Amino acid sequence: MLKTLNIKSRAKTEFIDITEDLQQIVRESETISGLCVVYVPHTTAGVTVNEGADPSVKRDIISSLSRIVPFDADYKHMEGNSAAHIKSTLTGVSLTLIVEDGKLELGTWQSVYFCEYDGPRHRRVIVKTI
Repeated sequence: MLKTLNIKSRAKTEFIDITEDLQQIVRESETISGLCVVYVPHTTAGVTVNEGADPSVKRDIISSLSRIVPFDADYKHMEGNSAAHIKSTLTGVSLTLIVEDGKLELGTWQSVYFCEYDGPRHRRVIVKTI
C-alpha cells in the first residue's frame, strides 16, 4: 500500500509529529507483520525518530542543529537555503520501521517526526507498507 501524507509546516524550522498518521496508514493497510517505509521527497526537509514525551527534546535538537549549521554562514547556494539542505542530509529523508501485530514497533518514548528546515511550506511524506 502506498499513501501520501500532506503536511503544512508553519515555521522555518519545525519538527511535526507524524506518528499517529503513520499508525493509521499501517492500520488501513492491514499489514500484520512487515515494514513501513517513510520517504520525504524534498531536499530541505527530513524525517527522524526521537523522544515524543518531552517537547523540550525536539526544541533541543532544533537548537543544536541551528548551532551546528547556522542559517547565516558563508554559503554559496544561490537560493539562500544551504543550511536547510545540510540539515536534511544530517537527519536523512527516509526511515524503515518494523510493523508487528498490525502496529509500528516503536520504543515507549519514541515518535516519528517530519523535519521542516525551509518553511513554512506544503510538503509530502510518501509511506509504503510492505
